[in-house]
Amino acid sequence: MILFSNCKINLGLHILDKRPDGYHNLETVFYPAKWFDALEIIQNDPLKNDEFNLQASGINLPINKQENHCYKAYYLLKKDFPHLPSITLHLHKTIPFGAGLGGGSANAAFTLLLLNKKFRLGLNSNQLEKYALAIGSDCPFFIKNIPCLATGRGEVFFPITLALSQYKIVIINPQIHIATGWAFSQLKKRETRVSIAQAIEQPIETWKENLTNDFEEPIFEAHPEIKNIKDQLYQSGALYASLSGSGSSVFGIFNSEVQPSLNLPQQYLMKEC
Repeated sequence: MILFSNCKINLGLHILDKRPDGYHNLETVFYPAKWFDALEIIQNDPLKNDEFNLQASGINLPINKQENHCYKAYYLLKKDFPHLPSITLHLHKTIPFGAGLGGGSANAAFTLLLLNKKFRLGLNSNQLEKYALAIGSDCPFFIKNIPCLATGRGEVFFPITLALSQYKIVIINPQIHIATGWAFSQLKKRETRVSIAQAIEQPIETWKENLTNDFEEPIFEAHPEIKNIKDQLYQSGALYASLSGSGSSVFGIFNSEVQPSLNLPQQYLMKEC
């Protein structure tokens, strides 16, 4: 059984304050984008000793099996469903790792969906979201997989009516690693600004001024080449362009007939959605 797990982009991202638990309260819009990884689950021979066998292809994963989100998803369910059989999971990665696109979180959520469907565990969406939350704050979004305003530490979702299917979304990843902890440490206190909830309700032509990402200033200062991507997207006719999450991916939203002309290094990854 195979599923294709998509990534997400952040439409605006405000870090509001630090919580007593060490996390930060934030406000953002998660929007599903059509850049996919592939996951296939095959039930192993019952005589095999290895309960979970991970096979990976595509982009190399820089982590070991026990740290992989798919591994964590399997064992979360295995704890409550001991009869869950031994499996081999093949993960073909095309979404860059640690890129602000939520690829790893999506893999975890879709592993939960696959296991639930293939082995008829009978879990509903709310139950699957609770398992997903145990893996990461944005994992439950990929169970819903519809545009959502997210608050709290990113785990409180409010579905919104937002359709960008008439536009072209271009995502560019410069293959620069941005450490999330460092990015948070660089944030400065912000003055009053238009909230994400208000800005997203306005026409897309107003987003350039009002729909902002707090991580852009420090990350662009440290990595001017990332800022250059955003500048080129606007120069090529983007209606809106932004860093996604804490980076390093940048995306632009274009009218469907526009063909962006970008002068980017060869090693950059680019996907048109």
